[in-house]
Amino acid sequence: MSQVLSLKAELRDGAGKGAARKTRYQGLVPAVIYGAKKEPTLIAVSDKELWKLLNKGHFMNSMVEIEINGSVERTLPRDVQFHPVTDRPLHVDFLRVSGNTTVTVAVPVRFEDEAQSPGLKRGGVLNIVRHEVELVCPADKIPDELVVSLKGLEVNDSLHLSNLNLPEGVSTAITDRDATVATVVAPSGLKSEEAAAEGEATA
Repeated sequence: MSQVLSLKAELRDGAGKGAARKTRYQGLVPAVIYGAKKEPTLIAVSDKELWKLLNKGHFMNSMVEIEINGSVERTLPRDVQFHPVTDRPLHVDFLRVSGNTTVTVAVPVRFEDEAQSPGLKRGGVLNIVRHEVELVCPADKIPDELVVSLKGLEVNDSLHLSNLNLPEGVSTAITDRDATVATVVAPSGLKSEEAAAEGEATA
């Protein structure tokens, strides 16, 4: 499951571009906490500390406990705006969550057991259709990643959403079809050989 991150924050006064510019001038990043049928809370977090968390990876899929004046808000990052030139964070939206909060998140897919795929051994190529899969899950049970085994896959074999090993209580956001996640396709050389063999058989 995704790790729980910690971040200290302070309340900020006022919204708008002027207030946000003043906040950033102080080495802070303006942010907001919303949801759970409560009024939005305007906060500011350390640019340096936020940058550290962003560079750890899985930030958007991690629970973030934000400490404000001694109290802690459990949140999930929903959006991060970045400067178009410097790539520094400009603003963050955090969603308040509780144990029964259900969220939709995009979780990365990692493939393993390439050496145990006969199709890849023959020169086949792994065509990844979905690098991420949208999941519906409890906020405190978000997977860091989905690990998919390629063991036994032949050329032209495919992996679908139904092949994913999902944690209990987690489901895919796509429910109307069994979407393809990846396929093992033949390289051009192998395709030519197969086409030639088919032609000889026909003759």
